[in-house]
Amino acid sequence: MALLKGKGAMTGVNLIAKVYKSTRDNKSQYADVQLDARDPRGPEQANLHLKSERIQGEDGQVRYNNGAPYSTRQMEEIAQAAGANTEPILDKGGNEVGTVYGFKGNVMPAAPGTGLVVNTKSVEASEFKVDSETLDNQSASMRAAREARAAAKASQAQAAAVEPGLAVEVDEPTVG
Repeated sequence: MALLKGKGAMTGVNLIAKVYKSTRDNKSQYADVQLDARDPRGPEQANLHLKSERIQGEDGQVRYNNGAPYSTRQMEEIAQAAGANTEPILDKGGNEVGTVYGFKGNVMPAAPGTGLVVNTKSVEASEFKVDSETLDNQSASMRAAREARAAAKASQAQAAAVEPGLAVEVDEPTVG
């Protein structure tokens, strides 16, 4: 899950929301809201999702639930803030199954459970344009951050693996 620490880290955040079409007539809808990888807080994040809950399925497979419930009114506020900054989500057959919205807003800790949610009273237009490459760029950014962390850990492990007891001689500086 995205980590936003420090003063002002949760305000004015560029976000994207993946919202799949629902066949149910509910008063809420689940949205996978993510920190936009192009936001200055995004490039080092190994997980850009505001909510990421680990779930073990009946088949033993581990999956992640990244959706958080937003009311119909809240989804309307997000859509209005995004305006034309949207992109359809297509299935393998080319059918539209949802929409990606690009917007900006403040986030806050979720009341029940873990993760962060959007304060929809603060939403406005994003600084970045959403296009057909946006979701692929999100995945690539998270993958690059994970690889960078793994490389840093490997480097630290290699440095720690230097044989104990080996002393390095350093010549004393001469003055004069």
